[in-house]
Amino acid sequence: MPAPGHSVDEYLETIYFLAFPIGEYTPHGAGSPPLASRVAEMLHVSRASAGEMLKRLEADGLIERGKKKEALLTETGRERAERVVRKHRIIERLLTDFMGYTGYESHERADELGDTFSDEMIERIDDKLGHPQRCPHGWPVDPAVEQAENAELAPLATVPAGTRATIVRLAEHDGDLLHWFYDQGLVPGASILVRTAEPAADQFTIAIEKVGERAISEKAAAGLFVRPA
Repeated sequence: MPAPGHSVDEYLETIYFLAFPIGEYTPHGAGSPPLASRVAEMLHVSRASAGEMLKRLEADGLIERGKKKEALLTETGRERAERVVRKHRIIERLLTDFMGYTGYESHERADELGDTFSDEMIERIDDKLGHPQRCPHGWPVDPAVEQAENAELAPLATVPAGTRATIVRLAEHDGDLLHWFYDQGLVPGASILVRTAEPAADQFTIAIEKVGERAISEKAAAGLFVRPA
């Protein structure tokens, strides 16, 4: 059974993010920890609990093992994961556009409400919202658009000094960091200039148009996905 508070869909959503070359779950540094360890870290569960769920997902035909024994979403698993991702982003827009929640609040509330709305209800909400293209944090509502756009973006932590860029997406998995992004004016659509980039010193300095200069850590820079000019 899933760990308390975490459904099959939440596990599939996490694995979905791990499957693509850009995203908040992309590992940094040499080598990648086992999938179960990365899933456990993101969902705040034990390694054993994550491992048991991966076995269940494999038995249910939602994931399969690749040539290197890595876990991959099957076609059925990917389709289900993409529905979960899309639902989450539409709920976030409902919360911000109609209920007055802030961008960072919407992510947490959407996690709580994921199982509340049926697919039919989500389609009605999407229609009433006018078919929004992105969630409040800049992630495309349509996963196919997200994957196509990945090649155009880079984490700010990999961008050299002197680069002008536009913030497109914000990492969501760390609620405190997401809150900090909004407090600092680091929001989708903001234009920035990277003044200094010193990953080894864990410091980047950026100028944000109409906001001012900010010193940010490597962790924060890794959670800002930008489109270089």
